[in-house]
Amino acid sequence: MSDKTTAENANEPRLITETGLDQRVADIIEPVLVQMGFRLVRVRMSGQNGLTLQIMTERNDGTMTVEDCEEVSKAISPVLDVEDPIDKAYHLEVSSPGIDRPMVRKSDFFRWQGHLMKCETSVMVDGRKRFRGKIVSVDQDGFRLERDQPAYGEEAVVAIPFTALSDARLILTDDLIRDALTADKKAKAARAANENFEDEDSAIE
Repeated sequence: MSDKTTAENANEPRLITETGLDQRVADIIEPVLVQMGFRLVRVRMSGQNGLTLQIMTERNDGTMTVEDCEEVSKAISPVLDVEDPIDKAYHLEVSSPGIDRPMVRKSDFFRWQGHLMKCETSVMVDGRKRFRGKIVSVDQDGFRLERDQPAYGEEAVVAIPFTALSDARLILTDDLIRDALTADKKAKAARAANENFEDEDSAIE
């Protein structure tokens, strides 16, 4: 896994964004999340439990706790009530991206380089629109994927430009679980150390 973290790109735009009602909701809540130190990952309206508005978010360091989800939910609920973008009763669900997370920013690809993912493109790339394989390299324009099951005559490695992406997600593996848990532990430890430093600094003042 790359050492590059989401903390380096607090205001980094997403490569993959919503459309329609989901986009309207995203436009309403994203400024609130940014002000709180969180980043929007995805908004999705589903028919689950009648009608459920799913908000996927994370802290700038990539972590997300149950308490964070509750904090975000309490902050965005009144904003959504005022703006009222949804004309039906719905259930609000705030969650972390999870380990097999959607890949929505360039930094996600840098961070999880070396891991398996699946993605879809909006245009044909090397004769296909669906891919599955390991991220072998990343630059500012796109990434190279080593296919895990290339068809006869296909190159093992394909270059996919970020501009072509329509959907992307990590694939759950033992290696991914191990690296994700390690990264989460390090980020939480770093945040706790920073908070302790700030407390000590306040005490000195």
